[in-house]
Amino acid sequence: MKLTGPSISARINTGLVVCVASIVLVAAACNPPRPPGGGSVGAPVDNSAGDPTDPANLPLGDYHISQAPQRGEIWSCNVGFPGGGGTGTPPWIHGNGTWDSTTKLVVDGAVSWPAAVFSLTLSGPNRVVSGNGLPVGFTTGIFPIQVTDDVYPYDHNPNAIGAHTISYTLPASPTVAAQSSCTSGGMIGVALDGVPIFNGLDGGGRDAVAHETQDACGGHPQQQGHYHYHSISDCLPGANSSDLIGYANDGFGIYGPLDGGGHELTNADLDECHGTTSAVQWDGQTVSMYHYVATRAYPYTIGCYRGTPSVVAP
Repeated sequence: MKLTGPSISARINTGLVVCVASIVLVAAACNPPRPPGGGSVGAPVDNSAGDPTDPANLPLGDYHISQAPQRGEIWSCNVGFPGGGGTGTPPWIHGNGTWDSTTKLVVDGAVSWPAAVFSLTLSGPNRVVSGNGLPVGFTTGIFPIQVTDDVYPYDHNPNAIGAHTISYTLPASPTVAAQSSCTSGGMIGVALDGVPIFNGLDGGGRDAVAHETQDACGGHPQQQGHYHYHSISDCLPGANSSDLIGYANDGFGIYGPLDGGGHELTNADLDECHGTTSAVQWDGQTVSMYHYVATRAYPYTIGCYRGTPSVVAP
């Protein structure tokens, strides 16, 4: 199935061929570097006061970066973080290592992208991904962020959204690798609306979802204009369910935060790469297989790759 914007024609709940947009893979921060002072990151923030199921009291993920698979952390291939992202400390970030997603501001605007296109096609042992990086069926905020926007004091993102080519192949039946591997600072997966997914870190090694400002669908562009998510968008069908909502670069599915019984999953329920093995819908069949889970709290999507990534941002 090939989808074109601005509407999604079918609800995605089986993992069959779906809609998405184009992607170019880059390891850039979402905003220009901060003034000198970037580089190595600080000690992980003590976020023990947070509750991963309470949207008003989420644990902050700042500097929770590992050098090997570790539950609740992101194993980053990047060894340095030059800076970038939001500025200052916005009021939704608390001094006790928590943040409040219910009071966080979002970027103004509702821009449609009628030229958006995305497709996922099964071809023998492969899943072919093709698109132009624009969100199919959803609007975005106005970028660059306007001076009159109430988020401007906390994030000056000067980047404009643009189309770019996404074309790569994933294994249709991914397998767990002998060893896990680290994630890049660019695209680590793709959502079913064609938007690239980046890991949960900003250019300074902080919690990108908390510190950077996104639009109402949870996205924003980086320097090359590539619109992306750092967590799964609430605009996606299935974002608050157990449905398939995207694919990681190793071919494994990324599913919503609920298990089959409706229980909301957290880091405590998942392995070091933010995944688990259970029964899911996969290409029209119910199968028990490894998959990642998109949670409400950091690291949001994946902490490392359990399979072998087909596409790795430079």
